[in-house]
Amino acid sequence: MTSSPELAKKIVADLEHAGVTDIVYCPGSRNAPLALAFAASGLRIHSRIDERSASFTALGMARVTGRPVPVVTTSGTAVANCLPAMIEAYYAAVPFVVLSADRPERYVGTGASQTIVQDKLFEPYAPTVHSMREALAYQQVHINVPFDTPLVGELGDNIQPAETAGKWGTPEVDEREIELDITKNTLVIAGDGAKEIPGLEDVPTLAEPTAPAPYHPVHPLAATMFDQLEKPEQIVVVGHPTLHRDVMKLTNEVPKIIVRQPGEHYVTDPEGTAQEVVTSLKVTGTPRADWVKIVDAASELAAEAVREQLENFTGLTVAAAVADSLYQGNALFVGASNPVRDIHFAGLPFQGVDTYSPRGAAGIDGSVSQAIGVALAHQAQDPTSPTAPRTVALLGDVTFLHDVGGLLTVDGSPRPENLTIVVANDNGGGIFETLEQGAPEYRAMFEPFFGTPHTDVSIERIADAYGIDYCKVVDLPGLQKELDREPTGVRLIEAVTDRDNLRAMHEKMRARMHV
Repeated sequence: MTSSPELAKKIVADLEHAGVTDIVYCPGSRNAPLALAFAASGLRIHSRIDERSASFTALGMARVTGRPVPVVTTSGTAVANCLPAMIEAYYAAVPFVVLSADRPERYVGTGASQTIVQDKLFEPYAPTVHSMREALAYQQVHINVPFDTPLVGELGDNIQPAETAGKWGTPEVDEREIELDITKNTLVIAGDGAKEIPGLEDVPTLAEPTAPAPYHPVHPLAATMFDQLEKPEQIVVVGHPTLHRDVMKLTNEVPKIIVRQPGEHYVTDPEGTAQEVVTSLKVTGTPRADWVKIVDAASELAAEAVREQLENFTGLTVAAAVADSLYQGNALFVGASNPVRDIHFAGLPFQGVDTYSPRGAAGIDGSVSQAIGVALAHQAQDPTSPTAPRTVALLGDVTFLHDVGGLLTVDGSPRPENLTIVVANDNGGGIFETLEQGAPEYRAMFEPFFGTPHTDVSIERIADAYGIDYCKVVDLPGLQKELDREPTGVRLIEAVTDRDNLRAMHEKMRARMHV
């Protein structure tokens, strides 16, 4: 019979053989066999005390590397804390693995301490399997391993080889190609997770910040003008676009083709209006010069409408300053709420900057942890570099406060060496100011339900509690000055902004587009 330490050693050897380089480990009793095996392995170990933070740190690293970074937990509710990250991974098509220790089956349902039903805990987002051989078939998977006592002990010399089951692959999709004539007025809309499609390089492309930078970018505000201008004759949707209502409205009004990519569990078509869902395109023709000219004019007007609103120190101004500070080789993590929309208005994506945002399920949870995961993976890509590459994170205040615990790194674990976290603090939920509930007739109930101000919370003291360098800025010149400084480790910039005029600002930008 295989002992628990022997079983754990085989699992860890299989992880290494499958291409895993990093794991995020959370302390516990039942996963002690795994701890001993990891300590003797060649893997990079990132320790965290909170499984929720650990899972989002692992997710952030996987976004950068494209490889799973298993999060390792003990039994019981510890495992359940990984569910939000698993959901985000599923919808964002990011590899994600939870490796949980469990009690032997005879203890489940008996009231034994720290024992719950862990099988199928992550369904429908990920199956539960019990071996590495089974796990390799899935991009998101829960490996649940019962360990019996004794949990620790010396390993003998006659341990059988690991399964060496193979490498993780990408689930296959049924191939389907159609011909696309781009002499018709064509617009590409590229969302989160989009990949470049050969032949569409010269087609005007409205690309969200986390999509590849297009050769011919279209500003998102330009979508508001197509009611006045000639609409595109066809739209190609790639990835998971969700940021702007006007863009989504356009995709439902114009014939569209969706290109499904490897690893995606679904395509983005909320209203079911797609004419075709394909995996590749055979592109013919070239874009018409007059169509390109129309789209360029709309984009230039949109950029001008944004520039006109940068005098006040709002989240949009902060995003524009962050965008202006980025340069070749930087990585950017952006919170999923207002910041990613603001950074889109400010001009991202552009070449040379890798941008990440949790737009799969579009939740704000775990964003600090993901930003740290991105920074850790970004700096590990070139371990021979004399200095760590720069990572910047742009978060709203609610997003930041939601995951303050993500700032904690256990002594001895790798730490970000060049991470600047910018918190645009408008004292509450600024995004709701721009939505229906932010209308004047709802102001009486807005603050306690949507605004959620937190005046008594000191971000400076939070930074001090975690030993993080901190500064506060209240205007654009101050922010620009602080963004020019790169930290040794982690640095937090609190940009104190105003949300009182957000609704009016967005109305002005939209009005500027109607000429």
